[in-house]
Amino acid sequence: MALIGRFNSLQVVKHTDFGLYLDGGPDGEILLPRRYIPAGEPCEIGDWLNVFVYLDSEDRIIATTQKPKVQVGGFASLKVVEISHVGLFLDWGLPKDLLLPHSEEKRPLQVGDYCVVHVYLDPRTRRITATARLDRYLDNTQPNYKPGQAVELLVAERTDLGFKAIVNGKHWGLIHKNELFKFVRVGMQETGYIREVRADGKISLSLQPIGQGAADSLGEQILARLRAEGGSLALSDKSPPELIAKLFGVSKGNFKKAIGGLYKQGLIVIRDERIELP
Repeated sequence: MALIGRFNSLQVVKHTDFGLYLDGGPDGEILLPRRYIPAGEPCEIGDWLNVFVYLDSEDRIIATTQKPKVQVGGFASLKVVEISHVGLFLDWGLPKDLLLPHSEEKRPLQVGDYCVVHVYLDPRTRRITATARLDRYLDNTQPNYKPGQAVELLVAERTDLGFKAIVNGKHWGLIHKNELFKFVRVGMQETGYIREVRADGKISLSLQPIGQGAADSLGEQILARLRAEGGSLALSDKSPPELIAKLFGVSKGNFKKAIGGLYKQGLIVIRDERIELP
């Protein structure tokens, strides 16, 4: 059976003037319109194609080789392109926009706004649907992350404490204000790092690597920047935190640790207002 709202590997069973028909199992034959037939790939009867399956504007199951911005079960930041009495329509990269019903809104939105949503398959209508009510789709069990572990983040909401982010598409995490050393906005996708997993399951996040590996990585970045700048950089342990964050996206404390390590290794010279290669 073809999975609606996901990519499927389906077998070609028929050629027509307007496209290919693919074997959808219990759903019958599924049309792949001619304009989406991939050039340069085997498309004869018996060949297999990787296609995305969804419902067209008349609620018929159809296939496409276009790639949507999110599949069923995933999270994404999508733009509102139209609003009607039934809900909001979001641009998810396919000709038929994605419906966010008014009942699934979390805050008022206007055309042009972006909204972080979860995409699910309505069990009654089989329609692919979006919701901004994310809590019910995130895992509340104790996460098994380790401090310093790299994770993928989708920044989803601003709070008084910082930014809430979805961790690896599964859990809520929080980037505290004191971890914000570079520009962050809702909808951004970032590589982050686990700072702490508390006993109650809450996750604290960092946008910069943690531990000795972080210092080594930052040290390499500093050396590369020095070489690119001709051996001298107008930045030191006395520079303002804002300038350090702008150039390297890290805290002043981590920058000082990194240049201190480079200095001890004899790799740089630290002046009052600059660092230099020896």
